[in-house]
This record gives sequence, C-alpha cells and structure tokens, in this order.
Amino acid sequence: KSTVPVGTCERVRDAIRGRLDSRGVECDVSVASNPEFLKEGAAIGDFMKPDRIVIGVDNPAAERLLREIYAPFNRNHEKLLCMDVRSSELTKYAANTMLATKISLMNELSHVAARVGADIEQVRKGIGSDPRIGYSFIYPGPGYGGSCFPKDVRALEHTARAAGYRAELLQAVEAVNARQKKVPFELLSRHYVNELEGRKIAVWGLSFKPNTDDMREAPSIDLVEAALEAGAHVVGHDPQAATEARRRFAGHERFTTADDPYEAAAGADALVLVTEWKQYWAPDFDRLASEMRQAVVVDARNIWPPGVMRERGFTYYAIGRP
Repeated sequence: KSTVPVGTCERVRDAIRGRLDSRGVECDVSVASNPEFLKEGAAIGDFMKPDRIVIGVDNPAAERLLREIYAPFNRNHEKLLCMDVRSSELTKYAANTMLATKISLMNELSHVAARVGADIEQVRKGIGSDPRIGYSFIYPGPGYGGSCFPKDVRALEHTARAAGYRAELLQAVEAVNARQKKVPFELLSRHYVNELEGRKIAVWGLSFKPNTDDMREAPSIDLVEAALEAGAHVVGHDPQAATEARRRFAGHERFTTADDPYEAAAGADALVLVTEWKQYWAPDFDRLASEMRQAVVVDARNIWPPGVMRERGFTYYAIGRP
C-alpha cells in the first residue's frame, strides 16, 4: 500500500471484526502493513528488484504468508524487514520525509553559498564524498514536488501534532521548499529589474521530475504563474508533460507549449531550465544563443557549466553558484 496514517491498519482490522461480530461470524482476521517504495518513472524496476521489503504484522501467520508471497523477490539476499504494524506505517512517512529534508537542507545551504561567494556544487561534492552522507538527494534546485514528498511531510507533521508533539523541523522543511520554488522567478525578475511585461520566457521542463508527465506541485507551476502575473508570455517545452501543462494553464492566453525545445526558446528574452530531462543536458548552445532574443539563462538544476555558458555569451544564473 501507499502512505497511510499511522494506525490505519488497526482501524481497518477493527472495522472488519466489528462487522463480522455483528453477523455472528467467527473468523481470524489480520491486516498487515506493506508500504511501497516505488519511484515514478522507475516503478517496475523498483518492484522487481527492491532494495528492501517492509512488512508490518501482528501475528506469525500473517508474517509467514507475506514471506511466502515475497519469496521470488527475496532470493539474492535477505531484503525483508519485519516489524510491528505501526512502525511499518511510520517507516514510509519517515523515508520520504528524510529525503525531503535532505533536499531542503541543500537548498538552504545554496542560499548561504551564494551570499558568501562559495559554489554549492563544489560543496555538494565535498560533503557527498563522506559515506555517512552520500550523493543521493543532495542536489540543490527549485524545490521538490510530486505526489509523495509534499503530502508526506505535511501528513507526518500533522500526525506529530495530533500526538501532542510540535515537529518544528518538518515545518521548516516545508517552509524552505515553498520558498525555494520562488527562486527561479526571483532570479529572472532581478535580472530584468521587475520589468517582465511583454517579454517572452521559455521554460524547459514542466513535470516535477524527469521521466513522468506528473505536474503535481511541480516547481514549474510557481514559475509560470509568477511570470504570467508579471505580464510575460511563457512558452514551455516538456517531453511528456506538455498536454498536462496546457490543461493546467487553460484560459491563460499568454501560455503556450512548443513541440521542440529550440522552438520554445526562439525569440525568448530568457530561458529557465526547471526539469533536468536528459535531452536538455547537452543542447547546441551556439544555436540557442543565436535564436534567443536575449541570451539570458536561469539554470535551476545546475546542469550546465557556468564557464561554458559565459564563454558562449550567455548571462547565466544558477542555484547557489557565484
């Protein structure tokens, strides 16, 4: 199952038992917790080759059944982690919240780096080489989105509050993320001294991450809405999310999409890269510079080398870089 509030399995079990009792039926009932850890864009691979299998049970019979079910996926080495039901339910919240916290911390550090003249990308490499930290989820950017991280951070904070605890760190993770989503537009607006009315802004990447058309709470939404409110014309490109973007911004005459990234950038006063799709990593920079009206780039994923960009004549902005 996906993320559910702690105590859900017990409530389901009690509801089933209550109904059986009302019918006078005697039957042993167990409700187990089996949270999924599937990533959008890689769900099949994650299911077929899981790095861990978490189950929460309240009796040996349920554990034996789940071990039998998962035996084909647990052959190379022991991946199954068996625990009590409530711990299993909390594990899913805790995993997503931990990853979201790493992202928000790196984004917080990126603001410090920009103000003291450091390069957050060099800092990332320096701390990622520490095996206690690692390189996963320490990439600065425009904030996290999607269906899991925002929802689970809020839900866990609510769960803590309902249990009588004020989870200040969780509140900060969400607050930092909300602020970070405004950074790409702030960089853009700062360059044009808040004069964006009538300008064309190209946006590369509309989904909340590559390899999906999911735009739920995507950073691109904050950027597009702010640019439209400032009077700009926005042309977006995304390999999969263009249809969803047109639906989401239906009614905005100044928002359109293009089938080709260079078409989106043609005649643009600025290009903002929001989602790091592979096809954006090595574009024809000479073509890009020649086709844009003004060679202004906001790289919200720090995927392009600043030196190369400036050598090609771009005014280049990134996250947490001098």
